[in-house]
Amino acid sequence: MRQQATARNVKIKFIALATYAFVVALCVCAHAQQTKKLPRIGYLTVGSPETTPARYEAFRQGLREVGYTEGKDIIIEDRYAEEKLDRLPHFAAELVALKVDLIVSGGPTPTSAAKQATKTIPIVMTFDSDPVGNGFVASLARPGGNITGLSNVAPEISGKRVEILKEIVPKLARVAVLGMSSNPGNTLSLKETKLTARSLGLQTAFVDIRDSKDVEAAFRSAPMERADAILVLNFPPVFRKRILELAAKRRLPTIYFESSFVDEGGLMSYGASLVDLDRRAAIYVDKILKGAKPADLPVEQPTKFELVINLKTAKQIGLTIPPNVLARADKVIR
Repeated sequence: MRQQATARNVKIKFIALATYAFVVALCVCAHAQQTKKLPRIGYLTVGSPETTPARYEAFRQGLREVGYTEGKDIIIEDRYAEEKLDRLPHFAAELVALKVDLIVSGGPTPTSAAKQATKTIPIVMTFDSDPVGNGFVASLARPGGNITGLSNVAPEISGKRVEILKEIVPKLARVAVLGMSSNPGNTLSLKETKLTARSLGLQTAFVDIRDSKDVEAAFRSAPMERADAILVLNFPPVFRKRILELAAKRRLPTIYFESSFVDEGGLMSYGASLVDLDRRAAIYVDKILKGAKPADLPVEQPTKFELVINLKTAKQIGLTIPPNVLARADKVIR
């Protein structure tokens, strides 16, 4: 009897020790998971979640598609300039001080600020009109430094905008092209614009805007006075509001390079889908976090383009959009 009792006690103690060891192991495992260092990325952009909600969400959706859940697998340090460009250098320096694993930049100006702040932390561009011309990469195929990502310009985009203008304004003869000569990407776009315009028998006049003070002067210039329509090349967002106001005042059919202009009252836009580019930027984040070097990741060009039309604005300027153009639109604001 004593031997059986002793055996029973030994068995009970063994089970208790085993259970204790198992519980300790679970606690250690849970603690290790809690203290695991999560990748930390900076997200630097001119706008804000309120002004560009679709792009904000698209990037996070892209991360989820490649296996990252914010707060669980990755930490995002958001820095939004809210259209105040002078904030960007400070925010970029702040992200570097936080020792983020990489910086995602939402456009040329944030990319420039990030480049000035670090030569070692990887930078992923969500879009840029001319990464080579802007000095961000050595070439699209072999970036060569700490910057890579996506371009929002393909050779045919500017020419396509001219063709759309010709469709909606059958008597179109002269197009004023609004742009910044200081923007390297506009050189390529202007060349394509002129080539297409010439093939359609149209005249073009480039109106150069160097800073915000030149916007009103540009709309009073002789080329604009004789224009039948306006084509707007890539511009910093700080110019957007005034350009929209003056184009509406002149009642000139105007096509823009991105849909945010149309959302705020512009007539139409045709260009790369920035939402799609933001989503695809997450693929670069994943590759870099897994060990790839930005220098070896080619810059990709856009694959998705969108035509957006604002029928309210068309009515206000007395313009009828042809049904065949409306049928091709990806988004129509009524």
